[in-house]
Amino acid sequence: MKQKNMIALVLPMLLPLQASLAQTLSPREVPAKSLPVPSTASPAIQKMIAAPLTPTWNIIPTTADGWREQVAAGAAATEKTIPALLEKLQVKVESTVIDGVKAFSVTPTLISPQNKDRLLIHVHGGCFVSSPGLSGTVEAIYMAGFEHIKVISVDYRMPPDHPYPAALDDAMKVWSATTKTHDPKKMGIFGSSAGGNLTLAMVLRAKRDKLPLPAAIAPGTPMSDLTGAGDSFQTNHMVDNVLVAFGANCDMRAALYTNGHDPKDPMLSPVYGDFSGFPPTILTTGTRDLLLSNTVRVHRKLRNAGVPSSLQVFEGQSHAQYYRDINAPETKEAFSEIGLFFNHYLER
Repeated sequence: MKQKNMIALVLPMLLPLQASLAQTLSPREVPAKSLPVPSTASPAIQKMIAAPLTPTWNIIPTTADGWREQVAAGAAATEKTIPALLEKLQVKVESTVIDGVKAFSVTPTLISPQNKDRLLIHVHGGCFVSSPGLSGTVEAIYMAGFEHIKVISVDYRMPPDHPYPAALDDAMKVWSATTKTHDPKKMGIFGSSAGGNLTLAMVLRAKRDKLPLPAAIAPGTPMSDLTGAGDSFQTNHMVDNVLVAFGANCDMRAALYTNGHDPKDPMLSPVYGDFSGFPPTILTTGTRDLLLSNTVRVHRKLRNAGVPSSLQVFEGQSHAQYYRDINAPETKEAFSEIGLFFNHYLER
């Protein structure tokens, strides 16, 4: 009887709490509004923030040839910008083949003394489908030029002709081969977007296959969860002027890569993998990045696994805009931070 009386007393107190919890789990309605360009970013980044949405964000080819045409057009436009970039940063790019995989050797005119025996492996972005050949070396050129270190950029195979696991297989071949000619304690891996995904997946694969691990890694704004989970897919929807929205062009390219495989497989969505024993990691993103949550979740998972991990978030930037303008001070800052991180963890 006493128990029934107690329930009768407590139940009325719990009902408001239950209602409150239900309310907190309901979607929040946000009124339509205009987002001003933040004055707190540099003028160069402000121009990027004010730029219109990527023209092809919602143009989805329906055939393999259509994808090839779209990719080729983007690659041609990027390649036109590379000669000036090489000249400004004093970097040389040479094609090479490593264990049957096409790659580029990216070498600065001046290699700093602490980096003379070090090597970085770069895996480019492009949502697993774009940036073939020379067009995929832009980020590697920035890193080599700003940080005066030699870089090998992997020109991995891509869809529509070569879906998963071709890209990861190629990257691992290059990694395995270079660890036989260089000390992995003096090596790092980096890349942004799909390259960030592959950077993380390479470590998971190296752990699985009992291969040497890099001394440190730098996955930039990684596509770490291809399932679309994460708060910023909602909060930065139509705010990020690069990726724009989940399910748009980039995710359709990623679907060509997954090719029917479970996107929650850690080799496809590394955030679901085991991060124990990972090398020290530095992650980069921006406040308007659609993949802000993808990046933050990786950082928290690394920290929870006891891995030294640094997270740099740039004001106002959309997806990977930290290497879109060589003259933006934030660009120099981003690569300087990554360079300092590598310098701390890579042996000399």
